[in-house]
Amino acid sequence: MTNTLMTAQEFVDKWRRSKLKESAGSQSHFNDLCRMLGHPTPAKADPEGASFTFEKGATKRTGGEGWADVWKKGFFAWVHGACWLQDGYTGFARSEGFSREGRKNPRR
Repeated sequence: MTNTLMTAQEFVDKWRRSKLKESAGSQSHFNDLCRMLGHPTPAKADPEGASFTFEKGATKRTGGEGWADVWKKGFFAWVHGACWLQDGYTGFARSEGFSREGRKNPRR
């Protein structure tokens, strides 16, 4: 898979037509977002998935466990349709964000 750039218009045209369910399209959607922004995809940037990966288990700051569709250590935990960005003082955003450290995905 290449990491070629995608224009904003190509991104919009592709995803406006999409009828995929979240589980079928979220990783492709995020990879295309990376391509549009000129950022390496998770697999390209971190082939081992230690700090930038899909499907990362994480502890919520409000308690309990959850799954981030995309996680980049120290930066964000992304759940398709919402994103909790790290705030420099208290970890991730105040709502139902995830803690700074993800947890191991037992499904792998």
